[in-house]
Amino acid sequence: MESTPNSDFSLLNAFVDAIAYRSSEHLPIVLCGYVLTGIILWLLNGRAWAFLYVAIIPFVNWSFGWAPNIALPFAPEFGFNPVTIVTGLVLVVRDFTQQEMKHKVLLAMLIGVGWSFYYASPEIALASAAAFAIAELVDWALFTFTKFRLSTRIMLSSAIAAPIDTTVFLLGAKFLTFPNWIMSIIGKLFGAAVVSGIVRSRETPPAKPTSSLT
Repeated sequence: MESTPNSDFSLLNAFVDAIAYRSSEHLPIVLCGYVLTGIILWLLNGRAWAFLYVAIIPFVNWSFGWAPNIALPFAPEFGFNPVTIVTGLVLVVRDFTQQEMKHKVLLAMLIGVGWSFYYASPEIALASAAAFAIAELVDWALFTFTKFRLSTRIMLSSAIAAPIDTTVFLLGAKFLTFPNWIMSIIGKLFGAAVVSGIVRSRETPPAKPTSSLT
């Protein structure tokens, strides 16, 4: 099926509306913001993971605003937002970004949260900022005051911070129900386990082959 000028124009309008989320008049400013964000991340030694991290923070926060709250058949009093399942993806990207940028990942996080104030509601953006601050504080404390290797620190950081920052975010965003809470934590811990396993495989040196005497 061939595309028509009207359909192409509709797609272009949809693309512009997605970028300039609040008003199409904001498009030049938003595009300048994208360019400035890219320059800042590059100067901070951020590469592919950093760009993805800064993009995924406002995307997930925006998704909470439009995703429907589903009533569970066995517990209709508890709403469930399907976006909570993928919150662990942010953690995965964040940990790989930290390997690129080290402690400068905090600046990338602030940029992502800053964009959230444009693409999400103030309540969700503020809740996200508070949750990220808690997670980063726990991670900083483990990195500073413990001697655990990175793979262990990733799991410990998630296990300690996930229940706290999840509660803070969902409460601030007004999505706090038990299904949302438990699925968000499961997603974060699963993501942490994936990253920890990848990092651990890099930490463990390959076994040296033993030469047999003949």
